Amino acid sequence: LKVVEPKNQSFEDKPPEVELKEFPPHLEYAFLGDNGKWPVIIANDLSSNEKTALINVLKTRKKAIAWKLTDIKGIDPEFCSHKILLEEDYSPKVQS
Repeated sequence: LKVVEPKNQSFEDKPPEVELKEFPPHLEYAFLGDNGKWPVIIANDLSSNEKTALINVLKTRKKAIAWKLTDIKGIDPEFCSHKILLEEDYSPKVQS
């Protein structure tokens, strides 16, 4: 593996644009920023004090979270991308 530096720092630019999805009853969203920005997924059964403490820790460590694949320091994004290598003249066939 080659070591690569992140190409951009999304935590300094702007929060990632995500589509919020429905979760099972034991999970919920918490937000590290104002107006629903910087979403994280937490357990639903945490007490109010536990949620507050967790969110405060995550806010102070927000730069350590890889919000995008390109934010991960030391891992080449191409290594994490799924590719199926085929010959150029290959035509797919249905197997029975």
